[in-house]
Amino acid sequence: MSRYSKKKWSYIEGWLSIIINTLLFALKYWAGVVSGSIAIIADAWHTLSDSLTSIIVLLGVKISNRPADEKHPFGYGRAELIAAIIIGVILGTVALNFIIESVHKFQNRESAGFGTVAIVVTIVSILLKEGVAQFALRIGKKVNSKILIADGWHHRSDAISSVIILAGIFLNKYFWWMDAALGIAVALMLFYATYEILKDTIESLLGTDIDEQTLNQLKELCNNVAGFDILVHHVHLHTYGDHKEMTYHIVLPARMTLEEAHIVVEALEQEIKDEMGIMATTHLDPSTLPDPYG
Repeated sequence: MSRYSKKKWSYIEGWLSIIINTLLFALKYWAGVVSGSIAIIADAWHTLSDSLTSIIVLLGVKISNRPADEKHPFGYGRAELIAAIIIGVILGTVALNFIIESVHKFQNRESAGFGTVAIVVTIVSILLKEGVAQFALRIGKKVNSKILIADGWHHRSDAISSVIILAGIFLNKYFWWMDAALGIAVALMLFYATYEILKDTIESLLGTDIDEQTLNQLKELCNNVAGFDILVHHVHLHTYGDHKEMTYHIVLPARMTLEEAHIVVEALEQEIKDEMGIMATTHLDPSTLPDPYG
């Protein structure tokens, strides 16, 4: 999918999220106040934080799509990863606040008086949030956007927390501490979502080794272009959002002229760009093997 399509779908998901989450925040906060539930009020603020992360999504996509310039020759693609880290930090902060509020409620032996309003609002929240999560995750995987996938998990964590709250509403009459326990349960799920988002994003930011499938594709492509085994090795792949840079070594016969070697290298780098979408830089190693060109 083209960069334009990725940008377009990211904007659609971002604005859809902002509108739905703002409406849900108002509904949940009202239901939390009416029922005196710390879990629902905390869940309301969690939902509002989704609007904030969606704003970060929009800014991240806008910045990451800026063209390369003299100061940033590889573009601004990694701004998307930074935005995903910000989302993860926000999730972790919200989770910590949930635990603190829930512990206070345990200490004060506070209960909640859930009613029809809380049940209806919670069910509406589950349906809408899971719908937005499915949309964000599917589009994120389709356009290979870590920031959309991170936002999708944020939406899903909100839907799951609402499911737990709904179950707790029906159990609240049997256990006075149910509301506080629900707050802690929601927080633990948020901590797990934070871990998943930060783990994948930080790995990408630090850089990882080229995967086996991509390496095999590169070797096959290079051998087909050259017409013989050129022993591709010492491969390093650097990812900057949609822009990818690669350096690699190949072995060519020592008896080849500089012009012949240059022709092979240019053909290789063009084919890698066309077939794999990677800008490649080639290092030549001479070989004592017989010249395949005779």
